[in-house]
Amino acid sequence: MRLLILTKRNLISIGFCLLIGIMAGTIAITSTVKAVQTATTKREIPIYCVDTDKKQVALSFDAAWGNEQTNDLLNILDKYKVKATFFLVGDWVEKYPDSVKEIDKRGHDIGNHSNTHPHMTQLSTGDMTGEIQACNEKIKKLTNKTTTLFRAPYGDYNNDVVNSVKGCSMYCVQWDVDSLDWKDPTSEQITKNVVNKIKNGSIILMHNGATNTPEALPMVIEGIKEKGFEIVPISQILLKGDYYTDVQGKMCANTETAAPSASAETQTTE
Repeated sequence: MRLLILTKRNLISIGFCLLIGIMAGTIAITSTVKAVQTATTKREIPIYCVDTDKKQVALSFDAAWGNEQTNDLLNILDKYKVKATFFLVGDWVEKYPDSVKEIDKRGHDIGNHSNTHPHMTQLSTGDMTGEIQACNEKIKKLTNKTTTLFRAPYGDYNNDVVNSVKGCSMYCVQWDVDSLDWKDPTSEQITKNVVNKIKNGSIILMHNGATNTPEALPMVIEGIKEKGFEIVPISQILLKGDYYTDVQGKMCANTETAAPSASAETQTTE
């Protein structure tokens, strides 16, 4: 009969192996718990478009940098009797107060595009709220109106961004039709990018500082109207009351059935 003699060296080896086994088990359990938590966490999605039977679309312009074209765009919108939504960065509001007042005077929606145009997802939740509130205050100071619309710079968002916006009693709004005017395509291509993709409840993205936007805007408006759509500000196309966004970011009226969890790809722009 062979006797097993445990030396101090053997005991140390056995103890080390047991420790490694325990650590590996702990890591596996922790990873599983995190995976389950991630899988069950609801993805918060902004409003990309609206679920509606009305043949309406919303036209929006982001204003973050220059201001050379704003007045031309306003004159074109006036000519066609169209009201749109302008998302303004707080720094832009400070720099061009007369344009802010003119946008408001002509009856267009004014939305919040952050205070300094940062990547919101890279901020703390406190700084996110600060960006939103600072821009709101600048807009209200000039227009005496409280905006309820927010669009994240670069279309960059996560759950914290969406929840911070909701915490300010505002709608987090994206777009489902990108004119891509910020890439400086021809006016004809900008028109195709918009007119060929619109549907009931679409939200269209354009910019006040893109090279060919003023030239394209009349064709865009005419093309939309030729397809039988009415152009309205975003505030008029949004649903009233409780809502949820589906997996495509479509704003849907809430029902007694619990809203499904949502997930959608982030769209980006300049």
